[in-house]
Amino acid sequence: MAKSPRADETLFISDLHLSPRRPALTELFVDFLERRALGTRQLYILGDLFDAWIGDDDDPLPEVCAALRRLTGQGTRCALMHGNRDFLIGRRFARATGCDLVRDPHRIRLGDEPILLMHGDLLCTDDIAYQRFRRRVRNPVVRRLFLWLPLDKRRRIAADYRQRSGAAMAGKAAEIMDVNHAEVSTRMRRCGVRRLIHGHTHRPQDHAFSLDGQPATRHVLADWQDRRGAALVHRAGGWRREPWVGGGADHDRRSNRPAAAGPRQGPA
Repeated sequence: MAKSPRADETLFISDLHLSPRRPALTELFVDFLERRALGTRQLYILGDLFDAWIGDDDDPLPEVCAALRRLTGQGTRCALMHGNRDFLIGRRFARATGCDLVRDPHRIRLGDEPILLMHGDLLCTDDIAYQRFRRRVRNPVVRRLFLWLPLDKRRRIAADYRQRSGAAMAGKAAEIMDVNHAEVSTRMRRCGVRRLIHGHTHRPQDHAFSLDGQPATRHVLADWQDRRGAALVHRAGGWRREPWVGGGADHDRRSNRPAAAGPRQGPA
């Protein structure tokens, strides 16, 4: 069997926020899995694949589960990290899709380079109220009690949370919701890496900075919109950002032309 020309590629995406309320976005992601991710070595989804996930006994988007199963069934490995919206994804979903659930943070190696992967919310340490809330809802006892609730009640709680979360974000200064550079440096130093990839902040950029006198890079992944997604692509030691706008078999491929991802100096 011929080797796929994409077999050496690793893709990184995050913050799709899939929801039944946004069918165009679901269609875009399924198209990405079937026409772009298929044949690659590995796909990493670094959190918030879903806008809300209230337990594996609820599957609001079965077409997503089926598309992931087709992808992994044909040889592409898929690693899924919890985000702040879908941290209740569990082992039943992993078994159904063939995805591997990975912890946050997660350290990998591509070639000779160690790389740290995170969703990104743990880096936003200036948002003290959110960090307190995160610790509370991630408590295993709280999670277990929530999952024992009837499905309808969990749906109402999730809807209420989305509404209150949006109101809370509107009242916060933008810099509070961004990452703390000291926390970035601490995490990277602790894990012995010079490259960090994360999402969460919806501020895609490649930040070049100095860590202990050595060059370092922080890639912030893009959030997906109804008609446009994006992936960070690694192949043969090189990095690039690649947009994805989807479309049928006759889609103009120029819309998905790879974009270079050389580090740009910017605030961390």
